[in-house]
Amino acid sequence: MNSIASQNLQPTLQSLLKQGFFALSKHQFDTASEICQKILTLKPDLVPGHFLVGLVGLASKNKRIAFSAFQSVVKLDNDHVAAWANLAKLYMDEGKVNLADQALQHTRRIKTEDPLVLDLIGTTLSMMGEHGLAKMFFSKANAIKPNHPLFMGNLANCLIFHGETAAAEALLRDIIKLRANSAQAHWSISKSIKAQDKNHIDEMQMMLANNENSNNNALAFYQYAIGKEYEDLQQWPQAFAAFEQGAKAKREANNFDEQAEIKSFQCLIDNYNEEWLEQGHTGNPTTAPIFVLGQPRTGTTLIERIITAHSDVHSAGELQQFGLALRRLSRTTSKQRFSPELLLAAKDLDMTKVANMYLQSTKRMQGDTPRFVDKLPQNYLLIPLILKAFPNAKIVHLVRNPMDACFASYKQLFADAYLHSYDQEEMARHHVRYLKLMQVWRERFPGRFFDISYEQTARNLEPNARALIEFLGLPWQDNCLNFHQQDSAVTTASAVQVREPAHTRSIGRWRKYEQHLQPMLATLQEHAIDITE
Repeated sequence: MNSIASQNLQPTLQSLLKQGFFALSKHQFDTASEICQKILTLKPDLVPGHFLVGLVGLASKNKRIAFSAFQSVVKLDNDHVAAWANLAKLYMDEGKVNLADQALQHTRRIKTEDPLVLDLIGTTLSMMGEHGLAKMFFSKANAIKPNHPLFMGNLANCLIFHGETAAAEALLRDIIKLRANSAQAHWSISKSIKAQDKNHIDEMQMMLANNENSNNNALAFYQYAIGKEYEDLQQWPQAFAAFEQGAKAKREANNFDEQAEIKSFQCLIDNYNEEWLEQGHTGNPTTAPIFVLGQPRTGTTLIERIITAHSDVHSAGELQQFGLALRRLSRTTSKQRFSPELLLAAKDLDMTKVANMYLQSTKRMQGDTPRFVDKLPQNYLLIPLILKAFPNAKIVHLVRNPMDACFASYKQLFADAYLHSYDQEEMARHHVRYLKLMQVWRERFPGRFFDISYEQTARNLEPNARALIEFLGLPWQDNCLNFHQQDSAVTTASAVQVREPAHTRSIGRWRKYEQHLQPMLATLQEHAIDITE
């Protein structure tokens, strides 16, 4: 296209771009996509056009399109810092840490003062476990563009992870001054403090009354926050009523496919046994990984903090990379994270390759110590595969009273995992499946993993911590009893609590709500699950 024709096109292209960004802002993704097609038909190498395609892909949750578009942007303009930052985040979403790091290197080469890009880089660094660096980027974004609720919220959450709860609370309250109906900010405040009175509850209930048409996600944020603060005040009936409303809203916003989960559990039982473990490749002999797993909210963070208080062990966080290595090498396309398709395909993989891919993709998170902890609770599903990939690795499984475990999940608002936890009976049935699967693993792989009781550890820390450290083959260090004094970031719903010494306040907590938890209790008893402590 000659320069004159190109100049004549500019007004048309600029008008189309403006229309496209407007449609995107209104969540009119089909309209925005059609406009993108018109733009790139007129000028296939227009960088803003490809960038708009990437943003539409992100907003419509089509990662394939987003990946392709942002890669086109950086091919056309290698100095497009926003495209590199988006690629880094997308790579981390897929567990491709090395590629994410390479993309971030480009952002450091180019440098930027764009607060949106700085905030995005901070988010990606948080996912990598680089919480100190993330805090720097979040802080810079806030300095360049103060009073921006999104940037303020991300910095506040980072501060909570670092234990800086007073500074985080101040930021969150500033968000509410700017945007009173910020449900997520209210929820974050409730997590970071222990309520002393009903003032914040009254404020949130007023928000709910004034916004009757709030979407389910906003309702969930408010109700879980209200429930948590009523619980702080030991007003148990009011707390449960809020948790129940929050769970109902969250359940309506998400679809839990229980039949799919049943098939996956059965597939594991049908296909993974001692004979399978003894066949084929022996895996990677390293002793570096320590897997801490089980159900969420059962004490996995407490146990991880005890272990990582040891000078030879680093906390790598909740890593998705083992399951992602299975998906990548098996070329599984199922959207379900632990589908029968994946579990059947994984049977025939070279587990040495799986182990090596896992180690390579998590290198940045492993720290500089000889050992590291991967604390992804759901890895309990993959115990046989972990044993084959890492025959010398240690696996620690948390055991907790079934009713306390089920209720702890039911009253917790998760991001996009544990969709079974928002209905009492679904939660209980899931827990029954989990307990039966763990018993199968014990019978088939005796002595290959270490069961540790949350209750016993909380009540009597030293003997249980010593037994744990001995199982891991580490020399004893008294630091393991002072785990709460660590200053490293904690990316978990327990970020505030694990900075306290071990306590027993949560043991038997479900009994405060016993009359309200009859559906959950009856479901467990129907399957002969022992609920005694």
